[in-house]
Amino acid sequence: MEAMVKLAAVGVTAVVLGGVLRRGTPELALLLTLAAGVWILTFVADGLGAVVELMEELAGQAGVSEVLLEPVVKTVALSILTKLTSEICRSAGENGVAAFVETAGTVLALVVALPLVRAVAQLMGELLV
Repeated sequence: MEAMVKLAAVGVTAVVLGGVLRRGTPELALLLTLAAGVWILTFVADGLGAVVELMEELAGQAGVSEVLLEPVVKTVALSILTKLTSEICRSAGENGVAAFVETAGTVLALVVALPLVRAVAQLMGELLV
């Protein structure tokens, strides 16, 4: 709870200051947004590491290969990065670039998930035989 209060304070402060800066110097407003975003991501990075560790532990207990877990983690990371990047582009007024970033992120997520799709198809084939 305490961490979210800090994150909320930084977020609201960045939004208010960004609104003031956007009137005179929109470039500085974008830099402020980026700086606040980097700070927030750095602040929660340990939590993300704990989630990945838990997923690996649970996969080990379930007997799931890390080869299958890796695409899931990469896909989640890609989706987070895609969302952040597209929102930054939109904040800068570049909606077209944001749409391309989202499309590219979707394609890359599909590419990263291919080993998982292959494993599922192989498992289905084994079950049918």
